Amino acid sequence: MEKKEVSEDKEDIEGNLLRPTGVTLRGAHFCLKIFKAEDLPQMDDAVMDNVRQVFGFESNKKNLVDPFVEVSFAGKMLYSRILEKNANPQWNQCLTLPAMFPSMCEKMRIRISAPGGELEVDDGLGFLPTFGPCYINLYGSPREFTGFPDPYETLNLGKGEGVAYRGRVLVELETRLVEHVEQKVEDISADDILRVEKYLRRRKYSLFAAFYSATMLQDVDDAIQFEVSIGNYGNKFDNTCLPLASTTQYSRAVFDGCQYYYLPWGNVKPVVVLSSYWEDISARTDAQNLLQHTADRLEANLEKVQLALKAKCSSSELDSLCAQLLDDIIADCSVPLPDVLGKPASTHLDQNMYRFRSTNLEQVVQAALKLKHEDLSLPAVLEQAEDWLCRLKAMAEEPQNSLPDVVIWMLQGDKRVAYARVPAHEVLFSKNIPGCCGKNCGKLQTIFLKYPQEEAMGPKIPAQIRVQLWFGLSVDEKEFNQYAEGKLSVFAETYENQTKLALVGNWGTTGLTYPKYSDVTGKIKLPKDSFRPSTGWTWAGDWFICPEKTLLHEADAGHLSFVEEVFENQVRLPGGQWIQMADAYTDVNGEKVLHKDEIECPPGWKWEDVEWDTDLNRAVDEKGWEYGITIPPDRKPKAWVPAEKMYHTNRRRRWVRLRRRDLAQMEAMRKHKQEELDGEGWEYASLFGWRFHMKPRRTDAFRRRRWRRRMEPLERTGAAAVFALEGALGGVTDDRSDDGKSVSTLSFGVNRPTISCIFDYGNRYHLRCYMYQARDLIAMDKDSFSDPYAIVSFLHQSQKTVVMKNTLNPTWDQTLIFYEIEIFGDPQKVSESPPNIVVEIYDHDTYGADEFMGRCVCKPSLQRSPRLSWHPVSKGSRSVGELLASFELIQREKSADSDLPYPPPQREPNIYMVPQGIKPVLQRTAIEILAWGLRNLKSYQLASVTSPSLLVECGGQLVQSCVIKNVKKNPNFDVCVLFMEVRLPSESLYSPPIIIKIIDNRPFGRRPVVGQCTIRSLEDFYCDPYHEEANGPQEHADDVSLTPRDDVLIDIDDKEPLLPAQLCPAGWPCRSCHRGCYCSFLKCSWQYLATLVALVLLVLRISGGGQPAAVAFLR
Repeated sequence: MEKKEVSEDKEDIEGNLLRPTGVTLRGAHFCLKIFKAEDLPQMDDAVMDNVRQVFGFESNKKNLVDPFVEVSFAGKMLYSRILEKNANPQWNQCLTLPAMFPSMCEKMRIRISAPGGELEVDDGLGFLPTFGPCYINLYGSPREFTGFPDPYETLNLGKGEGVAYRGRVLVELETRLVEHVEQKVEDISADDILRVEKYLRRRKYSLFAAFYSATMLQDVDDAIQFEVSIGNYGNKFDNTCLPLASTTQYSRAVFDGCQYYYLPWGNVKPVVVLSSYWEDISARTDAQNLLQHTADRLEANLEKVQLALKAKCSSSELDSLCAQLLDDIIADCSVPLPDVLGKPASTHLDQNMYRFRSTNLEQVVQAALKLKHEDLSLPAVLEQAEDWLCRLKAMAEEPQNSLPDVVIWMLQGDKRVAYARVPAHEVLFSKNIPGCCGKNCGKLQTIFLKYPQEEAMGPKIPAQIRVQLWFGLSVDEKEFNQYAEGKLSVFAETYENQTKLALVGNWGTTGLTYPKYSDVTGKIKLPKDSFRPSTGWTWAGDWFICPEKTLLHEADAGHLSFVEEVFENQVRLPGGQWIQMADAYTDVNGEKVLHKDEIECPPGWKWEDVEWDTDLNRAVDEKGWEYGITIPPDRKPKAWVPAEKMYHTNRRRRWVRLRRRDLAQMEAMRKHKQEELDGEGWEYASLFGWRFHMKPRRTDAFRRRRWRRRMEPLERTGAAAVFALEGALGGVTDDRSDDGKSVSTLSFGVNRPTISCIFDYGNRYHLRCYMYQARDLIAMDKDSFSDPYAIVSFLHQSQKTVVMKNTLNPTWDQTLIFYEIEIFGDPQKVSESPPNIVVEIYDHDTYGADEFMGRCVCKPSLQRSPRLSWHPVSKGSRSVGELLASFELIQREKSADSDLPYPPPQREPNIYMVPQGIKPVLQRTAIEILAWGLRNLKSYQLASVTSPSLLVECGGQLVQSCVIKNVKKNPNFDVCVLFMEVRLPSESLYSPPIIIKIIDNRPFGRRPVVGQCTIRSLEDFYCDPYHEEANGPQEHADDVSLTPRDDVLIDIDDKEPLLPAQLCPAGWPCRSCHRGCYCSFLKCSWQYLATLVALVLLVLRISGGGQPAAVAFLR
């Protein structure tokens, strides 16, 4: 790599700034001392390294990187020296950047070779910018190096959230005010190098992760496991650290019966434990967690007050909430922060931040005490509290955080699919000050994984996991016992492999191409006698057979109906006659299966179709055949076409037969499954690597079974004993694999002990989801409508609502019942933090896939008959509507079935309505609209709007005006009065909106919607016909100039004001007969109007196609 030179053509940002008069800038030097870096990933190709291995030299792949540091600030850039072939370089250089102080730039960018990271230096804290000595963690694309282009390379440039740890660099920043500025690079003195040693003391940390559930999985076609890592520790593809039990066991996903897949862990939850070594920064994390706790509590109290304001609570209740808010903020801000002034390892920034935070907290306490004793208005208190919240969130940011994030990866096979980053301080345990533990330390939390380079949750969620994380110093391991649940069990495991002899048909190891005893992948040789327990542990019993149930689920698991398929195959010479192949019937992958007439219906199922049918709904000919050609060395065609050619040598057709669950035989099926598991424990497959099954078939050529041996700690230290599991349990690791890699590299994380958290029983729950309605959804169809339905997912179950046609404000009025749900863990903790409910709204399409409209995450209530509430619906980072629903979670007794409330009434078979008491109280309501006409209609779909009409929708009812036959000659409606009778909620909070649409009546029956408007709040339009105004003027029969009491102007697009000639002084078209007719009608109409009367002036600019499409006058 050629040496980087300082660029001279960079823009001088600070020199080009326009400064106000009186502002004096002083010269300053930003002295960035770069000491060293560690754990940098491989960045160069390994061609020469492979050549070295051929000649017997040692591999040095971990040092295939040539790092240098690039620092840029305010358009100026400097580079350090290049250290070739060094993954842990020590530069020991000082890069001096000139600047004018105070600086207008707030960020300094540090980039190391291809890895990237940013350092933010805030110069508004009342002291000169300073930082460190401290490590900065670098994040970017996954560390695994390949010779192909990296699809996530932009993550290494700081564009997007990094998905993996890629090393860290030790830096120190010092600011000096000088008279003459200069730019230079020089070596750091030996005294400075020795001075930073006191900041680098490492301490041992322990990380515990228990996975309780993995749900909402999609596109699963391989076994799944989860990996937990912090830094390089735990990365199964990185051999620079000691092997750790950092991955869960492989599991195959099961269909939940409606929409998603889940991992069937049952009462045996996988556990991951790993150890790591980092600097002790407890003083920084304790202060950060204390401030974060204060900010979270203040934010929660603010939400309570704002919710009470929306609910129009009494003044006494509001005063009580405000008093509670002030008391909490005074108590939280009065807790002293950890004192860093006397600690030898504290940096200048630590001391300045301590003074800054302490002063601000003291100011908040004084201001809160003043508000408490003064009688100020509620808006003033809320404004002050919001200011405190902003200050607390800003102070809670810790710039010198050298602890890397905890990264959780979901892997399918050996492919990384989705990830989540958890800040270490959020799960960090501390006993220095009460309340300074991380907010999620030892708590069960729900995490949504996301795909790399995905900024917000998209239409597909890769997985939703519920995981318990605990991270702390190894000296505090015993404190973990208070957070542990269930019973932790540790096992060593190996697989016994056998193959079937082709001629004899007996099972044995003759001809076996895999080790007799191996890991689950068949690559690592793991004989039982080579295992040794970890230090501090001993064997508890002998080896026993224990099948891995989560890998043995059939493809039909979780389905109520399943299509059995088999392919009939024929072969010929080019141009010859078709004959049956030796393997006449196979599956879609070419694996031999039984003849279709010999396939029996599995226990617990029954055939829905009487006979097998040929599948013609594919790219096949009229008889169902598809054709291909086999090119050696392949044994089957790679592509199939529906038209036969002379050169084709293979053809096949798909036979299908539908079967359904037989609920009457479910118990017999369970007994049959248990008998299979109680056998010898063999798992069968046609080839190694195919999906294994329990019941042997004639086509099977390989089988295996899992052996396990339990371990127990020598000292009774409780659940914390699992932290002592380090190093390998054994296994032969001195062989070489085919590709030249040592087996020890391949065996990382494979022959580690497997840790499980076993629950004796779970708690039974019953969930009822009261899905009433949604509003303001986005249009997904061309006619500006949608056909929305909702999918409700809770743990490993999901259900759908009915589809509502052609609406953006659906009223489902449906109760979804989840009858039996098993939740593991302490019931008290479940009640405090129940699992999330995910509601996803889709647009139903007759042809093609349904389109995603939005998602909301809700919390269930353990109170009976919870009230309906509005939940925001979001799509990515934008709001796309609201959902009116409530969710009731009921804990059931262990043996009683009579503890549930009565089921709601049914509208259709198995379609339950929202019960009375939860559903809003409806009352008979009349809506009257006076529509005069339409103005300024824009063209729609390249055609002018000539014959429009008005459509008003509310509460599921529609009313349509007459059609204006020629809008150019007469733009007014012949009949101005529109009247509709609906049943609306008596509480305005639950009222649906009024949707006003303009329809163009075109030839051949086409009636497109050219524009629409939504009136969301109906509160301003309520009118009681029996209420008499006390101080109002007396009405006279001959008073024709009477106008409504409240005139409201709603202008959706005020860029185009109405022409003054269009309105008379009273606000109506200059036709006195119109006003007289309206007033005379108004007097008689007030006698029979019900609660809601739309009697306001609306000027609606109805948008269609991005342009103002119409102006409607409604009274």
